[in-house]
Amino acid sequence: MAASRWTTHPYYALIIAIIACGSIPKGYDEGGFSASIKLDSFKTDYNLVSSHWSHDVTGLANRNANITSFNVLGAAFGALAALDLNDRLGRLRSWRLACLVWASGLLVQIFSSGIYGLLLFARIWSGLGAGSLTVVAPLYLSEIAPAKTRGLVVSVYMVVLLTVLALGFFINYAANLHMSPTRTQYRLVQAIPLIPVGLAFLTSYIAPETPRYLVSKQRHEEGRAILARLRGKDPSDPTISAEFNTIDTQVRTTSTDLSSVTHWRAFLETQSNPNYRQRFWLLIAMQTISQWTGGNGITYYVSSIFESAGVVGTSTALISSGAYGLVKLVFTMAFTWGLIDVLGRRRCALAGLTLQLLAHIYLAVYMGLRTSLHENRSASDAAIASVFVYAVGWSIGLCTIPYLYGTEIFPTRVRNVSYAISMSLHWFWQFAVVRVTPNMFVSLHVWGAYLFWAIICFLGLIILGIWMPETKGVSMECMGELFEGPWYLRWRARAKSVDCLSSYSAPDEGVGIDDPGVVADSQSKGDVKRVLV
Repeated sequence: MAASRWTTHPYYALIIAIIACGSIPKGYDEGGFSASIKLDSFKTDYNLVSSHWSHDVTGLANRNANITSFNVLGAAFGALAALDLNDRLGRLRSWRLACLVWASGLLVQIFSSGIYGLLLFARIWSGLGAGSLTVVAPLYLSEIAPAKTRGLVVSVYMVVLLTVLALGFFINYAANLHMSPTRTQYRLVQAIPLIPVGLAFLTSYIAPETPRYLVSKQRHEEGRAILARLRGKDPSDPTISAEFNTIDTQVRTTSTDLSSVTHWRAFLETQSNPNYRQRFWLLIAMQTISQWTGGNGITYYVSSIFESAGVVGTSTALISSGAYGLVKLVFTMAFTWGLIDVLGRRRCALAGLTLQLLAHIYLAVYMGLRTSLHENRSASDAAIASVFVYAVGWSIGLCTIPYLYGTEIFPTRVRNVSYAISMSLHWFWQFAVVRVTPNMFVSLHVWGAYLFWAIICFLGLIILGIWMPETKGVSMECMGELFEGPWYLRWRARAKSVDCLSSYSAPDEGVGIDDPGVVADSQSKGDVKRVLV
């Protein structure tokens, strides 16, 4: 009951809303910007008109891919930089700095006025800020939330991201319908996210630094006062004292554990310890499979994909793309707030891959026979439906599960390094996928791209079906038991200790043993529901 009252306190709710706006740059880039490059005004300004490239289709694909993907390339480096800035500047200052970097890059992007090289530079620069926010914002939210509602609070970040993603397509639809195709059209569309992020930046000056960060810097009284303010209680309240003591104990324990190990030594430990090594490479495999099933490639180019599937007209394609975004939003919320704890990580991942595989198989067949099926409306409708089936599979599966695994399967000693490496790989793979997707459509005649993605889905079902244990309800200090023995028996792994079974609900103030000699902070069942994008 106390946790419920905390989440409804007006000041606390406002802070969550402000910081969650850090997801807008990524969400709007995947929806609003990716759709804006289909506007005639943008295509004319940046020489993306297909008739100008009739003898160099690959050149047009490269130009489109560079413009779309360079923001993701910047984000890969921004996410790595944030890991260090978080500790040097604090969570709140890092969040503000990331917003400023992103906004400055976006302003240059908006006023590049057809200068291709300047646009690419601006895309990379703004990506640095957007990538940093994907690390800083979820971390801030996780550190201000009570243990029992941490998963719910952090998932607000994902809800805002997907909401903005879907709205981006509808904003482009409105601009295409009601504005003349001049520079003002695409500039207005691309400038829209500056408004909510700008408001969030200004209001962030009422937001505090997180209590956990302040405690880690020995600013105990300030941390206690801020915790009480977030909870809407007096600093002397017994519940505040209990929670603050929990935070203080956990921070001191974690600091002690990490003080004796460098980042490089922690990485070497993940490779020398067989148990850690299995966990590390499973997460790397999961990140690789998730990106190369085509998820972000489809999201960034979904308007073109709908046109290939039989949707007629730019406006209709944008409406369909908006509906695609809404489907992702609804099913990601269903996954985050329900399915993940009902079906578990393993079943959701395999079910999602199965839906993706079926969608890719049909789209490959349809695109291969598109000429002969040109006037078959039923076949076209089924292709359009397959894109939505894919969205469901992606949303309930590998869109989010690698992030959950990355935060829950490692002990404190190697968690930061392992998660940082997996997230940097995530961003570089996303860049690669977004960059090569237009070229794949050209060189593989569209249908070949779907066949390639279908093969990855099939391999993913085999690899994860064998290698991926179920972690639902297993406390973090007991994860080591799931990775004992041969990797090919992981599919039937179960935690052996009674304390590690699904009834575990202890708050995250405790300290337990993850593996022999390694201290790890335990976390509640709700904590492992984090969604970090």
